[in-house]
Amino acid sequence: MHTTMRGNEHSEFIFAMSTGYNEDLALDMSNLHIHRQYFFSAFLAMEPSDILISLARKCGGGFVSEDVQKFIWTYCINNISDESCYVTYLKVFLKKLIKEVELTGGVVLDEFYERYAHYMASLKEDASGNQDLWTVKCITFLFHDVPSHTGQMQMVVPLRCSLNMLQGDTGCALWPSSLFLSEFILSFPEVFTRKLCFEVGSGIGLIGICLKHAKASQVILSDGDSSTLANLKLNLEMNEIANFDSSLDQSTSTSYLVRCIHLPWESANESELQQFNPDIVLGADVIYDPSCLPHLVRVLSIYLNRRITTNNRLNGTAQACDKEEDCSNGDCSGSNKVNLQVATLKSLLEEMETGPVALIASVIRNIDTFNCFLKLCCQNDLLVKDMTESIRPDNLLPYMKSYNRSDVRLLMLSYMSK
Repeated sequence: MHTTMRGNEHSEFIFAMSTGYNEDLALDMSNLHIHRQYFFSAFLAMEPSDILISLARKCGGGFVSEDVQKFIWTYCINNISDESCYVTYLKVFLKKLIKEVELTGGVVLDEFYERYAHYMASLKEDASGNQDLWTVKCITFLFHDVPSHTGQMQMVVPLRCSLNMLQGDTGCALWPSSLFLSEFILSFPEVFTRKLCFEVGSGIGLIGICLKHAKASQVILSDGDSSTLANLKLNLEMNEIANFDSSLDQSTSTSYLVRCIHLPWESANESELQQFNPDIVLGADVIYDPSCLPHLVRVLSIYLNRRITTNNRLNGTAQACDKEEDCSNGDCSGSNKVNLQVATLKSLLEEMETGPVALIASVIRNIDTFNCFLKLCCQNDLLVKDMTESIRPDNLLPYMKSYNRSDVRLLMLSYMSK
């Protein structure tokens, strides 16, 4: 899926790179293309200004040259079609960019001074603080040398996000675990192809969009917050994904690949939940609130309790490594990592043949909350396997330096047959 945002800047950018834009630069053209693609993608994703400045330096071989400034002006600053969402963001970036060039003895483009002055005046006129607290971030997945996406260079996903937690709830923000799980889906599409996928706490909808791209047979997105669900539907529309709006008590069959459902975990009863029979349940950053955990685990237990009896079940929490590829000796590099990942992926696919599984990605912000989740899973006969070290998605967001993959844990949940 290739989405064009703010005019045709993506196609213009790619055309300029392929025709030898700024060939007089000392940098090798292939590296120049990558550095500028990273900067462009980071700009659309609204990465912090310090990260943009760092990427701009790489574009210029260590400093922000005049050619780099022209590139930033032409393909980024001057190509914004809806400035209302970006005034504060661009003001901060331009201030740091101007300072960076001046400190290195360079010449700042007059256009940057003029635009910065314009933003300063705009913010003074809106001193009441009524700036738009919503913005559209474009997340660009880059498929360089990814076997599962041969021939496809990138996938651009525009997402309407809240810049203020008081406006739109936490479900309207972009979180690291959703980025990680999205990378996982796009790295291993064979896991999700022709599967019915159900996401709990869908938030802004990034995971659902990636599931559709991976050719899931049906995607059911749910959230307990009405405003979050409304924003989710807008994001699906922005990505040209038709969705069927339904409620838990509506069992009418539909041909729509994507369905949006209002699902408060605490009030959903078992008969309503059993209308859906997902092959895979997904969740990103859904285990941060201790008060919600009993209700979440109950929902997961209902969906996962449809397994075929097997003698190969484990009691307790499984280890991260398979017996065939034990990492206890510290040798998990090179071919061992590849073999471990292949074995883990095979194990995951075999697990799904037995019955539904859940894939939960989460940043552990409070160890007591995480342990509470594990305890509740055990009490509800859910087996939890930590797959974090044994299978890693491709780095499809190399320009997002604010996103730390190492903070995210990937858990597989399944029902323990008795």
